Amino acid sequence: MPSTTLRKQIMAGVRSIVVKAGTNLLTCENGKLDQTVIASLTDQIATLIERGVKVTLVSSGAVGAGMGKTGVARRPRSMPVLQAVAAIGQPSLMSMYEREFARHELLVGQVLVTRKDFEQRNRYVNISNTISALQRLKAVPIINENDTVAIDELDRFADNDTIAAMVTNLLRADLLVLLTVVDGLLDSGGQLVDLVPAVNTEVKSLARAERSPLGSGGMFSKLGAARMVSEAGECVVIANGREPGALLRLLNGERVGTIFAPAARKLSARQRWIVGAARPTGVIVVDAGAANAVHTQGKSLLARGVTRIEGKFDRGSIVQIAGPDGRVLAHGISNYSSTELAMIKGLKSCEIAAALGSKPFDEAVHRDNLVIIAGQR
Repeated sequence: MPSTTLRKQIMAGVRSIVVKAGTNLLTCENGKLDQTVIASLTDQIATLIERGVKVTLVSSGAVGAGMGKTGVARRPRSMPVLQAVAAIGQPSLMSMYEREFARHELLVGQVLVTRKDFEQRNRYVNISNTISALQRLKAVPIINENDTVAIDELDRFADNDTIAAMVTNLLRADLLVLLTVVDGLLDSGGQLVDLVPAVNTEVKSLARAERSPLGSGGMFSKLGAARMVSEAGECVVIANGREPGALLRLLNGERVGTIFAPAARKLSARQRWIVGAARPTGVIVVDAGAANAVHTQGKSLLARGVTRIEGKFDRGSIVQIAGPDGRVLAHGISNYSSTELAMIKGLKSCEIAAALGSKPFDEAVHRDNLVIIAGQR
């Protein structure tokens, strides 16, 4: 199918969109917020909302704005300084959004998140509820990482591209648009790639390693976000937010940016949480027979097929399922802890009670709680 036809088909059905605006887009060379760009972005978002499209904005810029205010030349490496700069910049960023959206009689609602908000199921669902409530109140949800309270790598995201992908999957939005200052993904000759059917090794090799002094991401992080969303069954576009009317032109079906085609299968909300939001806490290694049953036949994982346990985890934890060659085949929710699985691995279901004193589950991981990793079929 030609990319133009695909674009028009996808954009015609968009009813919910997540827009991510990067630091480089929102700030000038001196690190200060670019009011012209923010005004244009808010105008376009307001137009989409008037058309009945639900819009959620994931906005970088707090650190950049803080750098502009404090005179810091490069993104701080020290966590306390980074957090302080973000705290200084965040009010300026939100104040500008509030003024610009007020011109369209729209409110704004700030939602600050950490990694753990997505990993804990109840907090994950509550983010969705909050966003929906804001949109019903004619407020634009503006999401950013809570830089000032994230204390370590377990709390933090690598970048706002990842947050945008997780929010897209959380809301099951129809489209993720990553707005930056480049036209999209460029090929080895420097030409714009119009359509990416799937994010594979060849596509990843096109990413440039450079990062700006202000931003924390780059094309690698954008490709990671694109893969996360497209493999869940939704469309992603990387586009230049400084191009006049880029967002509206894109939604009108014009050839703007690089489009990443959605996978044929659409994951459920629960599946997206299992495979994308919650990080695995361990690995269950299985034999060839179990690998085939889970991977090819879509069956539950039984203790009999388990050969080794890696890591420590509790019942209900997200784990990876790996074949005898170590290749990750699926993510799933374990019915047993790592200690219990070590005691029952290789046993038939009828032998579990004797080993543990009880048998709460026949399966180590039930098929309803298993998600096959895309590209591993």
